Amino acid sequence: MEKDTYFVAVKVFLEDGKGNLLILKDRFGDFDLPGGRLLPGDFSLPLEQVVVRKIQEELGPRVNYILGRPVVFMRHERDEVLQGGSKEMRRIFAVGYEAQYNGGEIVLGKNHEHYEWVSLRTFKPEQYFTGGWLRGVQDYVQLKSF
Repeated sequence: MEKDTYFVAVKVFLEDGKGNLLILKDRFGDFDLPGGRLLPGDFSLPLEQVVVRKIQEELGPRVNYILGRPVVFMRHERDEVLQGGSKEMRRIFAVGYEAQYNGGEIVLGKNHEHYEWVSLRTFKPEQYFTGGWLRGVQDYVQLKSF
């Protein structure tokens, strides 16, 4: 039986203490959570250190937060444009951490163009997310059911 290949990522469910979750819109028009794939040099690092790097890259160095524990595991597929313009399917396995936002200016990195805080009480993930990210966000919202 043939083995599958996955990229590994960390994602952060960042809450503001008022029942709101931070979501991002990437430069391709898709909604996302803070975080991303591991780089080759991240192999021996604790995943929590990778989260620190990804948060700084995507939300800026002034964001203050307390990282919690992994709460959701996600598998997502998407087409990515390769050099030369061809597309290739990528599969991503992501560990989703909960985190508490404690202030600090959010300055989006180069891969995101917009962010918003959505209420976990009224948020409808299917209006924003697709695929494995949608299932992961739905799982998180269900965990946080009030």
